[in-house]
Amino acid sequence: MMKDHARLMQAFSALGEIVGRKKLQKIIFIAKKHNYAFHEKYQFHFFGPYSEELTLRVEELCNMGFINEYNEKKSGYYQYRYEVTEEGQAFLDAQNEAVSEKLEPFLKNLNEQSSRFLELVSTLLYFDSLEGDSQIEKVKKVKAKQNYTDKELDEALTYIKQLNQLV
Repeated sequence: MMKDHARLMQAFSALGEIVGRKKLQKIIFIAKKHNYAFHEKYQFHFFGPYSEELTLRVEELCNMGFINEYNEKKSGYYQYRYEVTEEGQAFLDAQNEAVSEKLEPFLKNLNEQSSRFLELVSTLLYFDSLEGDSQIEKVKKVKAKQNYTDKELDEALTYIKQLNQLV
């Protein structure tokens, strides 16, 4: 049980700060799809792939005092920020699990992207079992309200290929 918490703590530590619950969900999903050792189960939800397990683990880490969750009101909604506490860093230091040397730059690259873009990338990856045009059509259908342009779709597909090189 605590191994999954430790892996999540490694992600928080590598990133320093994550702004947004949706962004966190997408970062971990994309890392999982690229064979990093995250085991949370995902289902398709309003904003793309979503893991209730991840939400619960983050809540547990907050309750244990390992990460701080800050929220701030922005344009009528709350935005959440996460960062590792001293207790969390001590917990992480006590773990004997080696971190993949490629994980940190991979996660930092993801964290530099917008939540909207990561939503598109993660949705494409969620439907990666579909072939070419079928995948694009499925994403356009389930994400119709987002109005992703063909240019955005091309950029996301190119980005996925770039991520494959980082693994």
